[in-house]
Order: sequence, then structure tokens, then C-alpha cells
Amino acid sequence: MQANLDEIIRAREEADCIADAAVVEAALDRMAADITAQLADRNPLIYVVMNGGMILAGQLLPRLPFPLEVAYLHATRYGHALKGAHLDWRMRPTQDLRGRTVLVLDDILDEGHTLLAILDYLKSDGAADVRSAVLTHKIHDRKAYPGMRADFTGLEVPDRFVFGCGMDYKGYWRNAPGIYAVKGL
Repeated sequence: MQANLDEIIRAREEADCIADAAVVEAALDRMAADITAQLADRNPLIYVVMNGGMILAGQLLPRLPFPLEVAYLHATRYGHALKGAHLDWRMRPTQDLRGRTVLVLDDILDEGHTLLAILDYLKSDGAADVRSAVLTHKIHDRKAYPGMRADFTGLEVPDRFVFGCGMDYKGYWRNAPGIYAVKGL
């Protein structure tokens, strides 16, 4: 196990900083202002996608100065692997969504298959309006559909394996205060 932990430590030490904590804080402020302008009077239900959306939610929700409800769901394609597999629902939404405005918070829009499946599920379960917010949008042309974007995005990141601010490297470094890219990936 120690060799694995040594690799995890080395990955952080060697990583390239894509966005430091100050850049992330500014992006969160912009996201909060945009979300407030569009959803403040909508009584939104915020769904946090676990585990990646947890850090974003903890930093973003206190910046939203209006009444809202918060819940969580857990769907993943990655687990601790570096590449996606099938969608795994670990916790489906449990609230009554009929007629609600729902905002889904997640850490990253990479290819978007997981986020798309979540959004489609919420729409089919009766939500009146479903929106998405991600801290990071990975720049590439492999999205679930051409031009796919979240409704609210904090930062764009290069097409590399990134971690920090909720995104993980082999289950670690979600707690890193900035966004980092693994050397060579």
C-alpha cells in the first residue's frame, strides 16, 4: 500500500497547476452570480453529484443568497479507474421533481455521458427545468453530443487528466485547492 501512496504523493508533486486557488475562487464567484441571476426566484432543488460535486457544492452554495433545497445523487462511470466504463447508479434521486427547477452540480464535464444520463433521468422524472453547473469543462471534441456544454461553467481545462477541487486522481486529491494536471496524462 505504501508504494501506491508514494505514487499518489508523487503525482501531486509533479503535477502542472492549471488553476490556482485564487483563479478557482474567482470562477466560483462568477458562477454564483450567473446562477443567482437566473435561478434566484425559481425555488431550485440542487442535486450534488457525488463524489466530485461535493467540493463544488461546499464552495458554491454559500455564495448563493436565495432559498434553495439541496440533495445528492451518485452516478459514476469512473470509480477509481482513469477511463470510463458503464454508468453505475449508486444513489438515484429521491425527491419529488414534478414541476421543479433542478440544478445539477458536478466537478467536470469531460465527455458528458454521465451528466447527460443524469439530466435525462431528472427530466423523465418530471422536473420542469433541468440545468447543470460544472466547475470545469474539458476542451475536446469527444462530448456525448457535439457542442455539449453545462448551463454554468467555472473554468475550461485542457484535455489532460485533471484533479483537485473535487476531481480525483485514483481516489485521492479531491481536496487539492487548485486544479492540477497529471504529468504525462
